[in-house]
Amino acid sequence: MASRSWNRVELIGNLTRDPELRYTPNGAAVCTFGMATNRTYVSEGERKEEADFHRLVAWNKLAELCNQLLKKGNRVFISGRLQTRSWEGQDGQTRNVTEIVIEDMILLTPKVNGEQVSVPEDLDIEPVKTVEEPKQKAEKEEVEEEPKTEGQKEESKEKTKKSEAEVTPQEEVKDDLPF
Repeated sequence: MASRSWNRVELIGNLTRDPELRYTPNGAAVCTFGMATNRTYVSEGERKEEADFHRLVAWNKLAELCNQLLKKGNRVFISGRLQTRSWEGQDGQTRNVTEIVIEDMILLTPKVNGEQVSVPEDLDIEPVKTVEEPKQKAEKEEVEEEPKTEGQKEESKEKTKKSEAEVTPQEEVKDDLPF
């Protein structure tokens, strides 16, 4: 009987180097870059900080997106799985590497005037969710031809005023879920 397994990694950290994009002989895009995650703790009454460094790999479309959007210093959330590979080097030695294969990525570094700005790590900025305002304008489903007589023009204006008056703004829904 096979048992279930779980291989999941989620990290928030800063990139330690710019992403490198390459292509396999089959044409698949592969992007590699590094991330540092920091941990603070108190030992013997003194506050200490440690950094862990992670090797990240993205494939295909996500690899191309990472290469376009990310740069050294960006704060990023990644989700993926651990993978260990081994190969024989040119010197005959067996080499091993453990890396995180990314399945999802969210850029957390804020943008100001369309450009990313670096943020000190101690600020712990939450990602900002933007909500688009509902459009207040009524859009006609059918396109009417330009009326030819004055009576038809007045009738068309009245229909437009009625349809605009009937449009009510959508009510904002607030989630009161416990999670």
